[in-house]
Amino acid sequence: MTILSVNLNKVALVRNSRDTTSPSPVEFAASAVAAGAEGITVHPRPDQRHIRASDCHELASAVTVEFNIEGNPFAPPVASGRENVSDYPGFMSLVEATRPAQVTLVPDGDAQLTSDHGFDLRQDSERLQPIIKQLKAWNCRVSVFMDPEPEQMALAAAIGADRIELYTEAYAVAHAQGNFTSTLAAFVETAIAANEAGLGVNAGHDLNLDNLPDFKIPHLLEVSIGHALTVDALRYGFSESVRRYCRALELRVASD
Repeated sequence: MTILSVNLNKVALVRNSRDTTSPSPVEFAASAVAAGAEGITVHPRPDQRHIRASDCHELASAVTVEFNIEGNPFAPPVASGRENVSDYPGFMSLVEATRPAQVTLVPDGDAQLTSDHGFDLRQDSERLQPIIKQLKAWNCRVSVFMDPEPEQMALAAAIGADRIELYTEAYAVAHAQGNFTSTLAAFVETAIAANEAGLGVNAGHDLNLDNLPDFKIPHLLEVSIGHALTVDALRYGFSESVRRYCRALELRVASD
């Protein structure tokens, strides 16, 4: 069974557009869970453009399902410089303080608008291995954001990762263009390689109600969806959008 983890970054982005506490990520996390989501995801960045460090603390105390924090494990502390906004303590310090069920490591930089590539473990394994060891000592499941490259799955297992999260933008683009068979094949092959290496498989980025039912890869445990779900919430309402994504996952059939 594949679970839906709702990413609340865009909920926080709307809040941050005004000097207000509404909409509350904690409130919308509860709404997502009530509508069928089995996970809540946030991706705090050092500039705190959307989810803030304080949100992570509040969600860690309030969320009753899997709580997943994404981010660059090498992100350092950054002063917010804003009244009523606490400093960003650095990614690892934030995780240590909040102890989420899952941590997803993403190689994003401060200048990136959003995540746009996975780790290259042929270059990054040595520096990631002690990070993963520490996260697991804090009882966090560790997932590593990866491109669909089957040959790297054994490397992810070797450095101690529990799961990989497949970066799915290439699939979403191909699906929108109406010819995604060959692109999907690379994701299928990678999911198989990950499973053979003993890794769980997650996926996320640009998955939506149109392309999710066709994302037929084996061994898929979890999808993380935020931007598209928030856009659909403007059309259908937030709770109804969560329900529609849960139904889209039910329509997705894969041979596990």
